[in-house]
Amino acid sequence: MPTVRYSQFTGQWWEQASLEDLLSDLADFLLQSGLGESDPWGEPADDLARLKEALLRALAARGHITAEEVEAWEAGEASPERRRLQQMLESLLRRLVEEGYLTLRPPGSVGDDLEVRGYAGEWGPSDERARFALTNKTVDFLGFRTLKDLLGSLGKSSAGRHETRFLATGVEASEGSRPYTFGDTLNLDVPGTLLRALGRQGLTLPLVLEADDLLVHQAEYASSCATVLMLDCSHSMILYGEDRFTPAKRVALALAHLIRTQYPGDSLQVVLFHDEAEEIPFSRLARVTVGPYYTNTAAGFALARRLLGRQRKDMRQIVMVTDGKPSAVTLPDGRVYRNPAGLDPRILHRTFQEVLECRRAGILINTFMLARDYDLVAFVKQVTALCSGKAYFTTPVSLGQYLLLDFMTRKIRRIH
Repeated sequence: MPTVRYSQFTGQWWEQASLEDLLSDLADFLLQSGLGESDPWGEPADDLARLKEALLRALAARGHITAEEVEAWEAGEASPERRRLQQMLESLLRRLVEEGYLTLRPPGSVGDDLEVRGYAGEWGPSDERARFALTNKTVDFLGFRTLKDLLGSLGKSSAGRHETRFLATGVEASEGSRPYTFGDTLNLDVPGTLLRALGRQGLTLPLVLEADDLLVHQAEYASSCATVLMLDCSHSMILYGEDRFTPAKRVALALAHLIRTQYPGDSLQVVLFHDEAEEIPFSRLARVTVGPYYTNTAAGFALARRLLGRQRKDMRQIVMVTDGKPSAVTLPDGRVYRNPAGLDPRILHRTFQEVLECRRAGILINTFMLARDYDLVAFVKQVTALCSGKAYFTTPVSLGQYLLLDFMTRKIRRIH
């Protein structure tokens, strides 16, 4: 057997730095929604130069590098400090790619590279022309961190499963046994069944079981829920210098992680609504930005209703996060009618029609409103009344607490 010798690590600190802590520090940069960007209406810049700048700021905040080193980097002049920083950044980026947190691709490339661990070729951390993309592993990690932070702010919480007032036969027994009826899961209460047979037959062998002897355990009925999260990505979500869309994305990522780990029988889909509506995969959610769009709430409801119509779940619901009034609607000929001035009766009528269609389909609508204007509050209250749902008037800071508590408790009450 070969001899193993241990010695003191003599490499650079960044070769052992925690990538998870680094990603947590980069979360605001990675989840940006367009506020303050040079091109806020397009995809956020994904070039390595901007990522390296964000890395330097994160490292400076943790005290790994000095402000003078950051200034030397920004000056762009060749110096020993800049060469050292370049070596450090390339090492960290290479580790992020090797461990599946980022992918690198050539500029101008198209297609979904999110399932690829890394781009093999000339494009690497040292090539400023390369672009980066988040992997599903990173998106999942950001959702986990957000969920952990949100639940931590709520105190100790056990998500469990959706509780209902119904009892059913299942694997986990939490109630008394009852006689077996046709269609029950055969989760036998063996001692109880044998005692019934002995009481009927006495201490004779062989012991013959009859149908009336069978007892089955009762368990709490765990229902399943299909959820469509509707996110408003109209221009108002970053209007007046306040980014409301990034907190909404964080909550979506956390909710997805919660469902996948605690409610495996549930489903969650994401719909963006703006001039029109579109479903997006979770792999795209982290890099989606707002645009110069209006708010076609009716189109969002229509798409969400079609998606939920394909789900065979006990409960189906729409969770809408918005901050503005409906200002657009799709006409029968496919054109989009827009009117940002006030609450247009034509747009309201079409929106309320879609709400009624959701109610007829048995779909609950819960609205999380990020504004408190009188007219907007009245609109949300009308939606709530039509579909017997719930409305929460909250802020970007408290959105996650409201939404996750609502999802986990399933109780109709005001959350403070």
